[in-house]
Amino acid sequence: MISISMKNAKKSFGEKEVLKDVTFETYEGEIFGLLGPSGSGKTTIINILTKQLTVDDGESYVSVNSSEIGLMLEHDGLYSRLSCLDNLIVFEDIYGISRTQTLETLDRVGLTDAKKTIVKQLSHGMRQRLVIARAVLHNPKVLFLDEPTSALDPLTARGIYKLIGDLRDRGSTIFLTTHNMEEATNLCDRVIMLHNGTIIEQGAPKDICERYNSFKTTMDLESVFVQLTGGTAQ
Repeated sequence: MISISMKNAKKSFGEKEVLKDVTFETYEGEIFGLLGPSGSGKTTIINILTKQLTVDDGESYVSVNSSEIGLMLEHDGLYSRLSCLDNLIVFEDIYGISRTQTLETLDRVGLTDAKKTIVKQLSHGMRQRLVIARAVLHNPKVLFLDEPTSALDPLTARGIYKLIGDLRDRGSTIFLTTHNMEEATNLCDRVIMLHNGTIIEQGAPKDICERYNSFKTTMDLESVFVQLTGGTAQ
């Protein structure tokens, strides 16, 4: 079943066209990656899908209502004077979840020992984990993640990968943006590659790599991106 889609979506800011006939679909129970350098249109797509922007032309669609969506976007929106636990307690009544579920979520992102720590005292990586905890607190059916593992150490990142995979296995759709091509290769079921507001390639990471490697040996998505654009994916 389709959970997210765009069809011939266009968006401009003034004279700058940032999306040009963007079309894709995602399905229930998959991890879908949106790849591209800064300025390629990734944030604009997420802002349209989360109804912070509207398309100038074309269509956008998310199959669930707002209470079934989880968001981890560019600005974390944390309450800096509250503790980690209190930041999540704010959402217990909104989502109708128990304190046990809140504590379990903190544990899943490795913040149990920091649950009483004030947010302004956290490192950037710990803040990142708290934002992820808030996004997955209610086991959303659709989860938008913008660069979910930036600033995280490799061990913590692997824990977040497992958390994302567990949600996918429960049937959630995970829509993530990343600059990390290795992350996309290993984590995503399918990806789209965006350059200057246009999708230049899409499909399963392994299939994309094989299409651009005549020797059929190991190849990463960043190498494909360089072939397609003559530049870099960063």
